[in-house]
Amino acid sequence: MKMQTMLSLICMSFLILSCEPEPDLFRHFVMKEGDHYSLPRLVETLKSERLSFEAKFHPSCQYIFKETGYQETKNKLLWIADCNSMHHENSDRFGWQWLHDRLEIYAYCYVDGERIEKFVGVVAIDEMNRFEIRRLQNEYWFTLNNEPPVTISRGSTCKTGVYYLLWPYFGGTLPAPHDVHVSLKINY
Repeated sequence: MKMQTMLSLICMSFLILSCEPEPDLFRHFVMKEGDHYSLPRLVETLKSERLSFEAKFHPSCQYIFKETGYQETKNKLLWIADCNSMHHENSDRFGWQWLHDRLEIYAYCYVDGERIEKFVGVVAIDEMNRFEIRRLQNEYWFTLNNEPPVTISRGSTCKTGVYYLLWPYFGGTLPAPHDVHVSLKINY
């Protein structure tokens, strides 16, 4: 009986030790110094009224511009073109900026060509955070870490269809002052 028990323990130990580690499902993006677009460059569509994801901002997301007037420029985390239109016409996204020694998160939309921004919250560097965007008939809901949503009215000319995802993008006018790293995991 002892031999059989010992053999069972050895087999179980072998099975446990031979299991592969869970794969890292996060996509790591880098916005290179002097550029706006992140690498890798991906093209992906989504046909859903909800996008849920996790994000981690690395220490490189802290930056100070010499031209202080640009410090409040929003960087884009993850967004979706809406209404079967271009993203500067209709889109919903999370934006972020490093301001006052903290990383601020914003709801950042284009609605019928007009840009609208609303403060959502603050996140810590090097911590995982949960983000969700919901598209309701007349508004977008932005949720950060399961807090109450921030809402923005949706365009009045929206037609449903396939939406395309737009990945991390640094700035508006100024490019990344150094390599900036962000990790994302889409939960759909």
